[in-house]
Amino acid sequence: MKLIRLTTESGTGVRGPRRGSPAGVLDPPVDHAQDARATILKLVRFSFVLALLVLTAGIGWAQQAEVSNASHATPSASSNSTPSTEDRYRIGPGDVLDIRIFNKPQFSRESVRVDGRGMIRMPLIQTEIQAACRTEAELAREVTTQYLEYLRNPQVDVFIRDFQSQLVSVLGAVRTPTRFQLQRRVRLLELLSHAGGPNDAAGRTIQVVHTAAPSMCETSAQAEADETALDNYKLDETLKGEVAANPYVRPGDVISVSEAEQAFIVGNVLRPQAISLKERVTVSRAVAMSGGTMPDTKSDRVRIVRQPPGTTNRTEIIVDLKAIDKQKAEDVVLQAGDIVDVPTSGAKRLFRSLVGAVIPNIAQLPVRVIP
Repeated sequence: MKLIRLTTESGTGVRGPRRGSPAGVLDPPVDHAQDARATILKLVRFSFVLALLVLTAGIGWAQQAEVSNASHATPSASSNSTPSTEDRYRIGPGDVLDIRIFNKPQFSRESVRVDGRGMIRMPLIQTEIQAACRTEAELAREVTTQYLEYLRNPQVDVFIRDFQSQLVSVLGAVRTPTRFQLQRRVRLLELLSHAGGPNDAAGRTIQVVHTAAPSMCETSAQAEADETALDNYKLDETLKGEVAANPYVRPGDVISVSEAEQAFIVGNVLRPQAISLKERVTVSRAVAMSGGTMPDTKSDRVRIVRQPPGTTNRTEIIVDLKAIDKQKAEDVVLQAGDIVDVPTSGAKRLFRSLVGAVIPNIAQLPVRVIP
């Protein structure tokens, strides 16, 4: 049989007679390019579906791992947020307690005051119960143990109604001098922050006066270590939170932030004033802090009047500001109580300037009636 070859615009195809077809009926042309495009499209779809499955599986695995990590991290987070036993408030003499026994009002007590020895009494219990030096939970367990002889599975709760045993005071160069009633153990730095922190006149030291006797909760070794009535700390170390300068305060403590030592700049300067000696201050720097000298100033005859504390001896040091500026003379470091007089004509200028620098405006002071 003779084959007929046909040529079309899209390509060359071969037609042949269809099996079982009558003679002269030809098969349709075979388009190989279309078959290739269909195959490529199927491969692309398959690859997309496979990538989607892999991505979904990866996200699920990541979420599962995140949940697992969170579950492992939760106990540690909760343990860190739980206050330590050392920081919890411990009952002391003078505190007022409510002790409640569930479904047993006849054995419950309200407004139980802890006596000076740290003891309380409960109905039916023959002996006194030590409340001092214990937390609320610890005292509840002790009362529960005492009532096991009389009650079946007593449920005891202890609440502190009135805190009276731990009063501390913060005085001196702080923004809001205050007395504080502590309801837990507090370190020195935290207490200073509640008092507003040191003010602009604060010096370099903190004095802690222990007015109360050593606590009955302390061991003999702690009592011996704390037997000193006065402790001194450096303010900058306390503000940094250093452990040695940031102790726990004790009931009855009086914390005093010392004011900075001062020197007084008077005479022919722009702003006569008292200058805090928080750091090393020289005479030229002190004059500059006071606004500098005024016209007609005798810069070569500046006097430093020095009187050591506790004595009546006064000495005068003459300095030359011009020579100091030219680095031809020593820039004297000021000491506490020094009076720097920048001279000008008129002998009474020193006294008037000193009064203005030291004495505040009397009209601004509050008036209190003393009966």
